[in-house]
Amino acid sequence: MPSLEDLLVRSIPELRKMFVEARRAVPKGLLEALECDPRHGAQQLAKRLRDRYRSNRSEGQRLHTLLRFELELWDQGYSFIAGVDEAGMAPLAGPVVAGAVILPKNYKLRGLNDSKKILDETKREELATQIKQDAVCWSVGMADVGEIDRLNIYHAGLLAMQRAFQNLTCRPDFVLVDARKIPNCSSPQRGIIHGDALSATIAAASLIAKTTRDSHMLELDQIYSGYGFASHKGYPTPEHCRALKSLGALPIHRRSFTRVREALGLDPIQAELFDTSELSSETGSEPLHTVAIA
Repeated sequence: MPSLEDLLVRSIPELRKMFVEARRAVPKGLLEALECDPRHGAQQLAKRLRDRYRSNRSEGQRLHTLLRFELELWDQGYSFIAGVDEAGMAPLAGPVVAGAVILPKNYKLRGLNDSKKILDETKREELATQIKQDAVCWSVGMADVGEIDRLNIYHAGLLAMQRAFQNLTCRPDFVLVDARKIPNCSSPQRGIIHGDALSATIAAASLIAKTTRDSHMLELDQIYSGYGFASHKGYPTPEHCRALKSLGALPIHRRSFTRVREALGLDPIQAELFDTSELSSETGSEPLHTVAIA
């Protein structure tokens, strides 16, 4: 890196290319010197660098907060903390997929967040790829359509998470799970409501689950044309519901779901999916006595 004296004799376009476009680290004193420079270009560059500094600081604070549960567990002596989350509970077609991941201690990845909050598919893929490269270990687990229809979607989601946990090549010391707890889990665990938005490890697992399932639905789109799986990934969008009504149900459609059953001319199924007393106490909502699987 050139000295501050060398940088100050360079043109504003050169400095902009180095520190805005290339996003190189800003050396101590440069920002202050630009803010004292009366030239309009220098003032604009200083503002952009100041905004970048504030953004980086804010992101750093957000990522630190996202490690609140992990930091507590690390302080208690746990080393390998796994996060587990699922994707694909609501779609009318395709499997439910769970991701499990153990991140390095104090891991911070810019942009890491609950997969549902990252709307850009390319960004999700980039983050998931980076997480897989950096992770101590990671895995996925699935429950297929037959298992969803036999067990119901709630228990199929638990099965997918159980498989993801079991597929980890490193045994976790502790497991953080989004909202629920994994059956037959050999490690101590904690279910965290909205955990994918509150825990870095669960957020990372959610990205692995989401991108894995999306990739699988792209493959199914190549097999079953005309349904639009590449765009809606099996979710009950108007496009998907129209295709289901006009073209009929496929083997990958969940026959326990109301809209699929309607397309087949079958009555909807009613089932107890949750421990309603637990759901009520955790969410503060009224108990749900029966819910349609849809």
